[in-house]
Amino acid sequence: MLNWNRSSVLVRRTVGYSAVAALVCTGVSVLFLFVVGSKDADAARGRVTGAWDRTVPLIRQGFLPPVLPAGQDIAIQVLDTRQQVVASTPQLTRKPPMATFHATNASVHAERVLCPPAGLKGCMTVFSYKVYQPDGPWLLYVAVPTVPWYGNTAALSFAIGMSLLTTAMTAAGTFHVVKRDMTAVDAIRTELAEITATHLHRRVPVAHNNQEEIKLLAGTVNDTLDRLEGAYKQLRQFTSDASHDLRSPLTAMRAQLEEALMHPHDTDWPKTTAAVLAGVDRLQAIVTDLLTLARLDARAPLDLSATDLGRLVGGELDRRTYRMEIVRDFQRNVFVDCDRLRITRLLVNLLDNAERHATSQITVSVRADGPTATLEVLDDGAGIAPEHRERVFDRFTRLDASRDRDSGGTGLGLAIAREIAEAHQGTLTIQDSERGARFVLRLPVREAPQITGRSEQRAGHTGLFSSPVPR
Repeated sequence: MLNWNRSSVLVRRTVGYSAVAALVCTGVSVLFLFVVGSKDADAARGRVTGAWDRTVPLIRQGFLPPVLPAGQDIAIQVLDTRQQVVASTPQLTRKPPMATFHATNASVHAERVLCPPAGLKGCMTVFSYKVYQPDGPWLLYVAVPTVPWYGNTAALSFAIGMSLLTTAMTAAGTFHVVKRDMTAVDAIRTELAEITATHLHRRVPVAHNNQEEIKLLAGTVNDTLDRLEGAYKQLRQFTSDASHDLRSPLTAMRAQLEEALMHPHDTDWPKTTAAVLAGVDRLQAIVTDLLTLARLDARAPLDLSATDLGRLVGGELDRRTYRMEIVRDFQRNVFVDCDRLRITRLLVNLLDNAERHATSQITVSVRADGPTATLEVLDDGAGIAPEHRERVFDRFTRLDASRDRDSGGTGLGLAIAREIAEAHQGTLTIQDSERGARFVLRLPVREAPQITGRSEQRAGHTGLFSSPVPR
């Protein structure tokens, strides 16, 4: 079926372009033949006019010889008032008049196509002229071969030959080009058909000729395969890590419960229950984070509203208790369009991460940098090496012991935070700092909504402030 489709494309393209070329050639040839025919007809009339100019003076001067000089493809007869032939060209000597029609009283000229004229062969155009003499009007007949619309056979043969040659060259060229392109496309298709999940390292061949479009196609396919291979590797790693993180607490809980059942009378059941509940809490946290990532990956719609970022962050800090000292540095009236629940989740993840790794203090700041609203969370811990600053946003990423997810996190918090930032058309990165890790969220800023009365007075109390708040 594939070979048939390929042949079908070759045939359709070749026939199609050949038909177009044939139509164009036919149109050009017809126009060319019309021009040639018009020129040949004008030439024939020119010969008739020349015969008139040569013969009429001889008639009027009385020096008309019985045999007139023969011209090229032309026959002449002169008839007197009694309709007797008194002079003619050699091919009509001693022959009757070639025609019987003559011009009407109102005209001195008439013409007809006769097939053939009397005494001649083939179709010819016969011109009849009246020549007035003292004894009455004489008749002058001049016959020339009828000129067809295409002019002459040589022109017709040339037009047909050139049309056939051009059409054949177009068909051959089209067949060659389409076959070359189809060969390159077939190579790409064949390679793609053989690529499976276990052969994602394979790439389609890139044409090494002037087929720029095929090169671009192959390059795009290979780039797509690169991304697919990377995504597949990430998915495998994610699945492996997720399975490990889910299996570890399950294994621990199973061991605790089996040991308790083996020695039910010697087991401290409240302690065992608390340990199992801690494992359940960890499983619940991992599953919750996985569901959150699934919703983010599915591009669930955001519930956007104009929000004072500093007030949102301050409210979240007021609702929670932290083991570390929190330093606030908020600029007034930094408004963004955001989903408040998701931005709060992002902030909580950053704060949880900072609290796990800080030594004694966490600094949270909000400010406007031109068209960008910036939220920073800075801890005074060991920090993150520059080469690892992108890896920490991967799901279930393992770094050194100071940033190990087993210290309390699920390994998904920073990945969720970045996904939320990107869903808001923003960025979440790690920037340089003198000490600790400095996470920077940037979101598009928006104009502050109009507020009046008491709302405006209350807004004045949320201005720029910087104060250490021990928690």
